[in-house]
Amino acid sequence: MKITTTAVPPSGEPGSGSPDDAALTSTLTASRALLGMIARSLAPVMDTVTLPQFRVLVVLSNFGPLRMGELAQHVGANQSSFSRFADRMVAGGLIARSASPDSRREVIISLTAEGARVYAEVTGARKQEIALVLEKLSPADLDAVRAGFEVFARAAGEPSADETLILGI
Repeated sequence: MKITTTAVPPSGEPGSGSPDDAALTSTLTASRALLGMIARSLAPVMDTVTLPQFRVLVVLSNFGPLRMGELAQHVGANQSSFSRFADRMVAGGLIARSASPDSRREVIISLTAEGARVYAEVTGARKQEIALVLEKLSPADLDAVRAGFEVFARAAGEPSADETLILGI
C-alpha cells in the first residue's frame, strides 16, 4: 500500500475540500482513541488467537460458512498456504471443515461454537468500551458525535470487509 501525503493549508479555505488543522488533528486523535479500544478488546484473546486467526473469525461471522477458496480470498491469502493455516484453526477448535453439499471436492469452512464465542467476546468488549465513553456525553454531545461519525463515514465511504480485517473489526 502506497501512502501519499499532501500539504494542508492552515486555514482550510472554504470550498477547497482541504480540512483545517483543527479538524485534521481532532480526527487523528479520535482515530487513536478508537484504535486503542480495538487493541484493548483484542488483548484478552491474543494469547490463544492470533490476529490473522481473528480476521478469519470476523469474515466467517460476517459472511457465514464459505468455501475454502472464498475465505482465503477474503483474507488475502494463497489458498494452498491458507489450507495449512486453517488446519491449525481446526485443531484449535475455532473453525470446522465440511464437504460441500454441492461438490465433494469443495471444502466449506464454518465457525465452531468456540470461534463464535471468541468473536462475540471481542466484539462485546469493544461495544462495552464504546458505550462507556458515550455514557459520559451529554445528550447534545452524543447527538454531535453520532452526526459527526455519520458525516465522516459517508464522506469516507463504507470500507470493504477486507479493508477492516487487518484490525479485526
